[in-house]
Amino acid sequence: MLRIITDYGGLLLFAMGRTLLLALLGLFFACIIGLFFGIMSVVHNRPCNVISQIFVDVIRGVPMIVLAFFVYFGVPYLFNTIIGGFSVTLTALQAGTICLALNCGAYMSEIIRAGIQSVDIGQMEAARSLGLTYAMAMRRVILPQAIRTMIPSIINQFIITLKDTSILSVIGFPELVNTAKNVQANTFMSFQTWAIVGVMYLIVITILSRSAKMMERRLNVGR
Repeated sequence: MLRIITDYGGLLLFAMGRTLLLALLGLFFACIIGLFFGIMSVVHNRPCNVISQIFVDVIRGVPMIVLAFFVYFGVPYLFNTIIGGFSVTLTALQAGTICLALNCGAYMSEIIRAGIQSVDIGQMEAARSLGLTYAMAMRRVILPQAIRTMIPSIINQFIITLKDTSILSVIGFPELVNTAKNVQANTFMSFQTWAIVGVMYLIVITILSRSAKMMERRLNVGR
């Protein structure tokens, strides 16, 4: 184990950095997707509600590994061969970010929907009675209150997204698991390699989990 730490410790730390980068990018775009479909799910418009529900059901119903293969191999094939007239290639980082954003975005949509619905309906009625449009009331009154209840869930979703990055080793992105496979192949030390990787994940996820709990306590105190 000491040999792996001394010879490959820097490589594994760099891979963990790439893993965190991928998770952060995925969460950033997932928040945008989730906000869009989350608002669509609560507006008083049946077609918007149906579209949002279909997106959530489809993405959550497809295994992430299948989604990764579809984005990395299927989407370029669709544009280059079936549609034609395009020359589309996706790097592993781009495909991984899209995959994580879609997968996490479906869950973020439900988090945002629940956060918005947790705000008393009287808040929207009061804002509308003061002359605010629905969009202005949502942006200035409802969302600021809803975000307070969403933050712990968003941090927990980030933890899940961080762990899901390991699946993207199947498309060749050099995150921690993919790098660990190479270290294992070079050293023939399976137990030691995966023990180190497990500890690295455990440290990062424990820090994030504690942060979520601390933030939740502070938000509860502030109410």
